[in-house]
Amino acid sequence: MLTITLLDGSFQTVELIETFMNYQENIRRCVCIIYDPLKSNQGVLALKALKLSDSFMELYRTNNFTGEKLREKNLSWVDIFEEIPIKVSNSALISAFMTELEADTPVVQCDYDRLQLSTSPFLERNMEFLIECMDDLSMEQQKFQYYYRNLSRQQAQQQAWLQKRRAENMARKATGEEPLPEEDPSNPVFKPLPEPSRLDSFLITNQISNYCNQINGVAGQSFSRLYLTKALHEN
Repeated sequence: MLTITLLDGSFQTVELIETFMNYQENIRRCVCIIYDPLKSNQGVLALKALKLSDSFMELYRTNNFTGEKLREKNLSWVDIFEEIPIKVSNSALISAFMTELEADTPVVQCDYDRLQLSTSPFLERNMEFLIECMDDLSMEQQKFQYYYRNLSRQQAQQQAWLQKRRAENMARKATGEEPLPEEDPSNPVFKPLPEPSRLDSFLITNQISNYCNQINGVAGQSFSRLYLTKALHEN
């Protein structure tokens, strides 16, 4: 079991995947426990168990995250991790002991804190992470734009070279000479351009999705508290 204490969403990194791959390769039943202390302070136990999907692990071993390979495997950014349900339970003795204490326990500050309408620290931190992820995703998109511009330029050069070679062969045929081959692997124009890996963009997209879900969940709870407070004031 691999346990990591992180803000939910920030675990989507290549370093974690490499570590997790080593664990899953050597331990048959291995899961990664993600714990978010910041969200847990808001009254919600932020705990989840994850494992790498089999399809992602198979592709990661080949380190081939090109668009063609991803379409062939039908793999998207949501298929990297598989979440395993977690059930947290107490023993019967602990439950009985907590029930015994509950009646005599006075209201503490923690109980009042749950009614606070302010969620600024949690929202601010998630918004900061979300903005950073959007900047990282924009940089990844620029890499692909640069790749496709170079690919388009190379294809135009290949067509120009091919047309020139065909015209040259027509002239050679007219003079009775042997035509030259229309493919020349030694020519730099025909050297394949390496396609950038899509793994980083997949992980960043996963992080963005997690942060958006966190913000949406906290905003929903804040609205519920506002409506509850409004109803109490009216009564």
